[in-house]
Formats: sequence, structure tokens, C-alpha cells
Amino acid sequence: MRLQIVGVGRLKDGPERSLTDDYLARALPLARQLGYRGPDEHEVASGNGLEAEGARLIAKVPDGALCLRLDEGGDNLTSRQLAARLSRWRDEGQRDAVFLIGGAEGYSNDVRRKFPAALAFGVQTWPHRLVRAMLAEQIYRAMTILAGTPYHKA
Repeated sequence: MRLQIVGVGRLKDGPERSLTDDYLARALPLARQLGYRGPDEHEVASGNGLEAEGARLIAKVPDGALCLRLDEGGDNLTSRQLAARLSRWRDEGQRDAVFLIGGAEGYSNDVRRKFPAALAFGVQTWPHRLVRAMLAEQIYRAMTILAGTPYHKA
């Protein structure tokens, strides 16, 4: 199963970019050992309105992919629950799992309709740059849980 992050906007050089890259690089060898491809990150241009951003997000999601929008109103999963969900999807033969990160204005109605499932990192609103780094870390953490390494201690 291929793991992908698709986010609106370009993550510029800085601490958030460094953290995101670090966690994705750490996740990659574990993911391969566990039967995943990726995690890969794709950025779509921001601007021209919510509908235009939404169309660009939708265009990046492969047909038939399981998709989770990062949204404060989404499901609050523990790290172990997220790992279990990724494992189940892989074992069921799912080809693609995509995590969407919307722009500053959120998601268009088209995106919300097409991809109703959402994942939250609590009820707070987080800056999109931090969400990308946090998601990369959670993907890495999920891989370590599934691989049985001691990284996740909770």
C-alpha cells in the first residue's frame, strides 16, 4: 500500500520542513519492511479560492484511494489506533492511503463530500506547517508500532 501526504501550499525551508523531512526519511525503511510504499509527500498550489484548491487536491488523489482529511472535527485516534487502521487497510489489499491537509481556508465542499473521513490532532486548530510535521511523525510512529520497535512507549 502506498502512503501519501497531499497538502495545500509549499512548505518552505525551516524547522517544520526539517522535521517533516526527518520523520518521512525515518519512516521510509520501516514502511518498506512492512509492505508499504512511501510515505510520499505532494504539494499543490494554494490560491485562487477554496474551490480551485479543492480541485487540485482531488486531482492528486488516486482513484479508489482511502483518504483521511486532517480536520479538527475528525476522529481522534490514538497512535496505536492509527497504526492498526493502516495495517488493516494494507492487509485488505488497499492500494493507496492518502492524508489530505487543506489550505488556510480549509476544504471545499467538493473535497468534504468526496472524502468525508477525517482525522484530528485534537480539537485545537494547528498551523498547517506544524500539521505536516505532526502527521509525518505519526506515520513514523505508526510504522514503529507495527514493526515492534521501542520508539512508541505509551
